[in-house]
Amino acid sequence: MNWDDLRHFLCLAETGSFSAAARALDLDHTTVARRVAALESALGVRLVDRLPRAVILTEEGRRIAAIGAAMRSEAHGVMRAARGMDAGLAGTVRVSAPPAFSRHVLVPRVAALRRFHPGIVLELHGEQAYVDLDRREADIALRLMRPTQDGLIGRKLGDLAFNLFATPAYLEARSEAEWEFIVRDGLTARLHQEEWFASYRADRAVAFRSNEFGILREAARAGLGIALLPEFMVAPTSGLVAVPCDGPPPHREIWMAVHDDLRHAPRIRAVMDFLAEVVAAR
Repeated sequence: MNWDDLRHFLCLAETGSFSAAARALDLDHTTVARRVAALESALGVRLVDRLPRAVILTEEGRRIAAIGAAMRSEAHGVMRAARGMDAGLAGTVRVSAPPAFSRHVLVPRVAALRRFHPGIVLELHGEQAYVDLDRREADIALRLMRPTQDGLIGRKLGDLAFNLFATPAYLEARSEAEWEFIVRDGLTARLHQEEWFASYRADRAVAFRSNEFGILREAARAGLGIALLPEFMVAPTSGLVAVPCDGPPPHREIWMAVHDDLRHAPRIRAVMDFLAEVVAAR
């Protein structure tokens, strides 16, 4: 059996179609189909029923997928352990963090990390989705909730404050009853701060929607209405002012997550310390 064939089959089992597996693996679907067929031939077992738009795992396919997933997990464990044993202060460290936070808070301070540790190359991925640290999709992740996955070590770095912002001209020209709002759309609407915002604005009008904080901020600067934004995105020179509201605006906790196998490696520790210092300074 070729392990690489099994890897392709596991991706197919998780995504449900050859085209989806091909996208996940950055291959064409015929290559994935050929790899799965090769695995079936090597094992002498039919693993999938091929339908026009999807595949269905056979009973044998489900059993092989479960065993293969455990093998893959152990293989990732070997790689994490080896990476954690590296005592050097040089090499790449992959960090995953929310996009706006990465752009406005982390990137402006990366030069300081390079000065102290010139051998470390920071690979920063701005991502909304949570990466799988078990599979080494990143070495360190900054998240807006406490990590609960087995094997991960979590450390709270601070609190991410939100506030309501608008231009002074917008607030001067309208009474509170006439305010309109700039709203974050999509799946993020179910997050704590967005639920608070929905309750605050009640049945007042929505003037603009977007799924990205940078666009929301620019819409507020253009005078479209009032936006709920992370405070780190609003500089004193932005032309925006905080809008008074009853009660404290929402906040989110900032947590750093790292796999237990990696946290003692010197270069991982150096980047963890850097991230903690950056958040504390803000």
